[in-house]
Amino acid sequence: MSKNLMETEETNRLTRQEEEEDDEDSREAWTEEENEEDGDENDEDLEFLCLFCDFKYSSCDALFDHCRLTHFFDFNGIRKDLGLDFYGSFKLINYVRSQVADNRCWSCGVCCQSKQDLQSHLHPSVNTKDVKLLLDDDKYLNPFMREDSLLYSFDGGEEDEDECNTSFEKEEIVKDFGSVCIDDDDTAEETELNGETYNKDKKTVMACPNGHLSLASSSKIITENGMDYGENARSVESDPKDKQSRVCIADVVEKDIKKINDSYFGSYSSFGIHRDMISDKIRTDAYRQALLKNHSLLNGAVVMDVGCGTGILSLFAAQAGASRVISIEASEKMATVATQIAKDNGLWRSKTDSEGNKSCTGVIEVVNCMVEDLDKSIQIQPHSVDILVSEWMGYCLLYESMLSSVLFARDRWLKPGGAILPDTATIFVAGFGKGGTSLPFWENVYGFNMSYIGKEVVEDAAKFPIVDIINHHDLVTNAAVLQSFDLATMKPDEVDFTATAELEAKNDTLDHKATACFGLVLWFETGFTSRFCKEMPTVLSTSPYTPKTHWSQTILTFREPISVASSKFTAEGSAAVGTDACPASKILLRISIAHATQHRCIDISLETAGVGSDGRKRSWPAQMFNLT
Repeated sequence: MSKNLMETEETNRLTRQEEEEDDEDSREAWTEEENEEDGDENDEDLEFLCLFCDFKYSSCDALFDHCRLTHFFDFNGIRKDLGLDFYGSFKLINYVRSQVADNRCWSCGVCCQSKQDLQSHLHPSVNTKDVKLLLDDDKYLNPFMREDSLLYSFDGGEEDEDECNTSFEKEEIVKDFGSVCIDDDDTAEETELNGETYNKDKKTVMACPNGHLSLASSSKIITENGMDYGENARSVESDPKDKQSRVCIADVVEKDIKKINDSYFGSYSSFGIHRDMISDKIRTDAYRQALLKNHSLLNGAVVMDVGCGTGILSLFAAQAGASRVISIEASEKMATVATQIAKDNGLWRSKTDSEGNKSCTGVIEVVNCMVEDLDKSIQIQPHSVDILVSEWMGYCLLYESMLSSVLFARDRWLKPGGAILPDTATIFVAGFGKGGTSLPFWENVYGFNMSYIGKEVVEDAAKFPIVDIINHHDLVTNAAVLQSFDLATMKPDEVDFTATAELEAKNDTLDHKATACFGLVLWFETGFTSRFCKEMPTVLSTSPYTPKTHWSQTILTFREPISVASSKFTAEGSAAVGTDACPASKILLRISIAHATQHRCIDISLETAGVGSDGRKRSWPAQMFNLT
């Protein structure tokens, strides 16, 4: 009995052990299966690869939103513009992927040196009609990328088609009725279906051509540095599931702009910067002469000084006989400093107009704000200012993006026919030679040849713009005008531009021999012309041919030097244009300068071609520079 009981207990123990092992094996198998399923779900969550970068998305809508906002590629907009059916859209995806793989811009066809350069180059499409002709090629019916799930999911099925068709019908209906308002107890929404904005809870969200999203109250469009982000903006799709995320993105961008502005204006709180600018005799004397030597212009005038800093230009204006000077300064510290300086010199405009020098009583008033917010700080009638003066220029003229603020002030407060000082600005370009690089230094370091370092330094320089001084003796081509601005008449959207220029080898220095052009140097001139400064016009120049200024020049280095010579040079055989055997007699340039994605910075794209004396032409890959 006892033995049988022991055998039974042993049998039960073994059985329980086997069952527990089976359960554990089952749990492990179940866990592995769950992990595999989770992995599959994660893969499914990120199954759509961006057309331009390595980001993945869980839905086509999210991917296309990313492409539109980040890479300026509006898939749905292009489909609609070109009237693409399923197969045409299928081809479009394959076409774009093929171009990106070759580091080529899908829109304009420019070939970039690297994927990073391509990302910087991407821009809103100018003419999609040309792209449609390329899509006629049936080779784009073959998937460019293996297992490209986007090709079989972008259409969204019949339900999406119906929704799409319905939205088109609504658009047609709204054309006859204008904007439609929908009142709701929970939320006040206003959707302008035929316009440019989508409003919710008194806020406006916009997708801008330069990649920024802007947020504003429903009563006005947001402006930053004079730029109206609503103008020419595409309407934001009002899918309810995207509304919250879009507003969040806009909030982030607005905070980012504010942070950059705070940092920018805060940097001007350093007295060292102002000493450098005031000590720049070329700069300060040009403004002083324009203001003090044109008595008929300044006498009794109302002057607005945008970005007054220490107030030096405002002091000149007051000294020249202005009846009122409105000095605008966004840096709180410098606004306080400028106010105290005006008081110390008897030129401060007090509320009672009883303080200070009797001959200059009530002249300068300093307002601490951005010029775009001036209406919030003081009462000033539109178009009531006689003269608008500002030292707004940055490196390469347009860095810091302050010109847009000046144009904003011009359009808002300058009288018709009023003076803007300076009233012209011109960017010049020329080619520089070996002397403009660090190569000569490294070729002889205390008698040792360190040119290996010099070559690497030059290669690195081709990746970034450099602000430095170039001696005019180191220029190997003529100078050419790249772009001119008439500040009295130009439109704010003309600040960003694309221009061409043609450079020729300098005959006086080359003596018909070939020499290497290592890159380009950009500089600018601003004019106080006789249009407004009738008694004493003047020019402020940052040219290599004039005394140096704190702006120096902006240098763009080629990835490889281009050999240049006069057209009288006899080329040898069929050598490539731009080499010593067949130097280029002309360098053709196409340069774009535009606001960068990062606020207050600019992007510069450079396309270069050389023409030999025999008429043959050679192009080099485009280069992108970011001036930060």
